[in-house]
Amino acid sequence: MPDFVFPPAAIASVPVAGSSARFPVHRIYCVGRNFAEHAREMGAEVERGSPMFFMKPADAVVTDGIVPYPSATEDLHHEVELVVAIGRDCEGEVAKARALELVYGYTVGLDLTRRDLQARAKDRRHPWDTAKGFDASAPLAPIVPVALAGHDFSRRLWLEVNGAMRQQAPLSDMIFSVADVLHELSVLFALRAGDLVFMGTPSGVAALARGDRFRAGIDGLAEFSGRILD
Repeated sequence: MPDFVFPPAAIASVPVAGSSARFPVHRIYCVGRNFAEHAREMGAEVERGSPMFFMKPADAVVTDGIVPYPSATEDLHHEVELVVAIGRDCEGEVAKARALELVYGYTVGLDLTRRDLQARAKDRRHPWDTAKGFDASAPLAPIVPVALAGHDFSRRLWLEVNGAMRQQAPLSDMIFSVADVLHELSVLFALRAGDLVFMGTPSGVAALARGDRFRAGIDGLAEFSGRILD
């Protein structure tokens, strides 16, 4: 055993549906502007060139639905997303035709965003790290293995806040498919078992207030609920 200068942090992990096993998280990649209507509502041009990526730390995952209201913001926004869990290492570039072979399973999650910090960063042409990569910014449901979920991208993605529907769209509305995204990520990074990929959000993003309750799902796949702490 290595002689660490202090005990290492526990490995971030996510429950697996129908199993006592847990999925250890390596990295969290996120796709920006992957639904045309969301891109438009954010004032961005809709482009089909290459996906836009950003990252969150692995320990940003929340698996019990309890989300502390983050510091340094008064404009926390929800973004409901399909989440792809990678189950094997990929050495080098993966062809689109074989990209889905890397997938261990799927679930639904929220890419929480400090929108005021993001707007400030955009105005100054700064990175978005503080807006996207903060503590507890990636709540998600248990991962459903492909053996149970299949690769069905016709399902509806949705989010309710305090019982009212906020976001919904079929996964088929994604500009870049899962295969597209995994291929493009493999050009830039060495994909590893344990990676999670948040696939982008539809229109309807809005603020979450302290005390709000949310319920997110993908029809026939996964669902979870939670709340923002006061």
